[in-house]
Amino acid sequence: MKFKAQMIASFLKGEIDGNPEVEVENISKIEDGKPGTLTFLANPKYEKYIYETQASIVLVNNSFKPEKPVSATLVRVENAYEAFASLLELYQQSKPQKTGIHNLASIREDAMVGENVYIGDFAVIDSKARIGNNVKIYPQVYIGEGVEIGEGTLLYSGVKVYEGCKIGKNCIIHSGTVIGADGFGFAPQADKTYKKIPQIGIVIIEDNVEIGANCCIDRATMGATIIHTGVKLDNLIQIAHNVEVGENTAMAAQTGIAGSTKVGKNNMFSGQVAIVGHLNIGNDIKVGGQSGIMRDLKDGEVLQGSPAINFKDFWKSSAIFNKLPDLRYQVMQHERDIKELKEKK
Repeated sequence: MKFKAQMIASFLKGEIDGNPEVEVENISKIEDGKPGTLTFLANPKYEKYIYETQASIVLVNNSFKPEKPVSATLVRVENAYEAFASLLELYQQSKPQKTGIHNLASIREDAMVGENVYIGDFAVIDSKARIGNNVKIYPQVYIGEGVEIGEGTLLYSGVKVYEGCKIGKNCIIHSGTVIGADGFGFAPQADKTYKKIPQIGIVIIEDNVEIGANCCIDRATMGATIIHTGVKLDNLIQIAHNVEVGENTAMAAQTGIAGSTKVGKNNMFSGQVAIVGHLNIGNDIKVGGQSGIMRDLKDGEVLQGSPAINFKDFWKSSAIFNKLPDLRYQVMQHERDIKELKEKK
């Protein structure tokens, strides 16, 4: 399907700089732009490509001032990245939507299934589960006994939701993710073996949460592990039992949170961040990749390192760390010089 620059600008409430009749039918990266495609410029690092891209339309911020002529038609918007995301969402919604219940799906008689759902091949919906309207359950998904799934939620192939867990509205859960497996609870015994502590709680996932592929969110020992509204989790993330993650917090891949830690709102964790158990993490916190959090954090902290420290102190320390071999050599040389002076006396 083709779209003219004028149509795109109207949808985005933007302004056109160039030919309003130019058409596109696909998207591209700005550095690989081809005729008939739309791209965007948000990061100044990529500005050099706008002068050579062959893309027909480029979304740019209103503040963009070209230093050289640009052959593409520009659509100026408040935020080019957000505008591009809106177009992708529109494109996604325009694609044919899966509906219907496949005859190879297994649905227990006492399960409640809403209207306009899609349930794929070999999906299993166990006893007393409740599936809301417009839910999409792809092939080989397991929905355990008593699970509740809110309307508009999407579960991709291979997702497993253990008994009693609750998932809110308009969530997206990607393939391979397991929700509600037992938390890691074992009591050491006198003979050095371990006795399993039954995990009798659940997982609650609120509305508008997205969870990447192959994540694990463990059920609580008692009560609930809670992922609050608007949380975004990347692939390969571990959330342990009784953890609580606050609204609109985002975590990149391979982040892990140990049991009973409470994470506040609007936090951002880069990849491979590790957080020990039983901590209280405040709001509006940013943590750099491969950091280790071993203490409570106050609102607004920006951290890096393991154990994590203020990011400015971390980078100062890193600069010193790189010089340690030379400093060591200098110290050893000074020790030799001092020894020689003492011997001369």
